[in-house]
Formats: sequence, C-alpha cells, structure tokens
Amino acid sequence: MKERKISFGVRISEDLVKELDKIVDESEYLDVSRSEVVEAILLAYFKSDVDHEKRARELIIRKRKEKL
Repeated sequence: MKERKISFGVRISEDLVKELDKIVDESEYLDVSRSEVVEAILLAYFKSDVDHEKRARELIIRKRKEKL
C-alpha cells in the first residue's frame, strides 16, 4: 500500500535551488523531480544513525551565523 504524501511549501536560497537543479539535470535518466530529490535527501537524513534534533539545531545555528 502506498504511503499518503502531504504537500507543503518550502522556501530555499537560490544557491540551494541551483544545486538541486544540478542533481535533477544529472539524473535525467531517472526522470526525477525536485520534490523527489528533496524527499530522498530527507529520507536518508532521518534514516541515519544521528540525533536528528541535536544535528538540526547545530545546522540551524551554523546557518544563522553564516558558517554553513
């Protein structure tokens, strides 16, 4: 049975869009969309063996201090 998907809006920087589009373009043979790439990245992140809450907090702080 297919899992139900929920749509929500996300705003990201132009630099990230360029990187995302590069992945989409390089994966043309898969006929992949931006959404599918973002979902795969999130899936890999949440399936990893890290403390997600702690890691997200660290990444947010680094981004806000422009060190990421």
